[in-house]
Amino acid sequence: QVHLEESGGGLVQEGGSLRLSCTASGGSVSLWAMGWFRQAPGKGREFVASVTYTGKMAYYENFAKGRFTISRDTAKHTAYLQMESLKPEDTATYFCVAGPNEDCSGYTCRPADGVWGQGTQVTVSS
Repeated sequence: QVHLEESGGGLVQEGGSLRLSCTASGGSVSLWAMGWFRQAPGKGREFVASVTYTGKMAYYENFAKGRFTISRDTAKHTAYLQMESLKPEDTATYFCVAGPNEDCSGYTCRPADGVWGQGTQVTVSS
């Protein structure tokens, strides 16, 4: 069974950068879409970004456009989320998700019918 492990979270000052990694093990995700969601304290989980299995298409929630970049390295079974110009409101637990299908709504497609990681904490101080 595929297992996802996130890394790269931490404490950063406002305006700083972080790169999150999500590495899959226990099975291949080479034909799976991969993505990131986040959940802030007291709030629901929200979509951040996703990338197709080819890596050629990426989708972003509005708040992530222009600041976050999702990518993947199929050979390393890893997806990345490069986050720039971080704001205190970006503070959340970031979860990786991967799935063999996609759930498309509006202008975004999100991995579906797959697995989630345990999350990595990102804290942005003002």
